[in-house]
Amino acid sequence: MSEAVPMEFTEYHTRLAAYVLIVDDQDRVLLAWWNGEGHSEPEWSLPGGGIDFDESIMAGVVREVFEETGYDVEPGALLTEHHFTARGRTFDGWFRSQRFVFEATITGGELGTTEVGGSTDHAQWVPLSELDGQPRSEIVDIALAARERKPASR
Repeated sequence: MSEAVPMEFTEYHTRLAAYVLIVDDQDRVLLAWWNGEGHSEPEWSLPGGGIDFDESIMAGVVREVFEETGYDVEPGALLTEHHFTARGRTFDGWFRSQRFVFEATITGGELGTTEVGGSTDHAQWVPLSELDGQPRSEIVDIALAARERKPASR
């Protein structure tokens, strides 16, 4: 938000979203190609997205990852959380987007987007060394920076 506007929680909309960061043993990251939905330029994003009103964050991230990648996942530890505020495109007023990024393990499925007519066109394993210069959502960089800050497993 460009200006400091104190608001009560009843004065703005909230969007919960959850994503996973999965980097394989070949230093490739699993990404989803977000198509921009007709209002933004397409770009790579983490698999995940908006949590439905009646689902838990964990159930929502599992559903979203399957829809966007074709993989079944088991979410792990919370890697990072991030939020931003902006004016709504489909309603008048401010909204807060609260985003959670989890580590995850693939437990089944196969690579292939299962949603039809959605915001993700395809998913792909992208080498980390090839990310520079690629159009990507800031959530990708936020998650990768959090991964770098995480202490190594013992």
